[in-house]
Amino acid sequence: MAKKVLIVDDSQTVRHQIALALRPSGYEIVEAVDGVDAREKVDDSIAIVLCDVNMPRMNGLEFLEAIKRDERNASLPVVMLTTEGNPGMIDRAKKAGAKGWIVKPFKAELLTAAVAKLIAARR
Repeated sequence: MAKKVLIVDDSQTVRHQIALALRPSGYEIVEAVDGVDAREKVDDSIAIVLCDVNMPRMNGLEFLEAIKRDERNASLPVVMLTTEGNPGMIDRAKKAGAKGWIVKPFKAELLTAAVAKLIAARR
């Protein structure tokens, strides 16, 4: 069974770059354009979420806090993938349950390794 990765970013280009990095390792990609869209796509089939911070309608931190309020998502790994390096935002994300914070631009091999490690740790 393919491992599903939910990519949440308002930039179609960034979603495409992440998908290109992960697909060769056998990941199935689900895309969302913002936190509102992503909330509708989070289900038991999603193995990990890669989420931008700055997005319209619902930003990444609001999305993270919203899904983590549901106990069914307690073990779902969420990694923030963003241009932001603000320590306050990083702290807020950690407190809300984020498993990591990767600053864009990212290295494909490091992202793929992080995704594999977090999915394996969830089992």
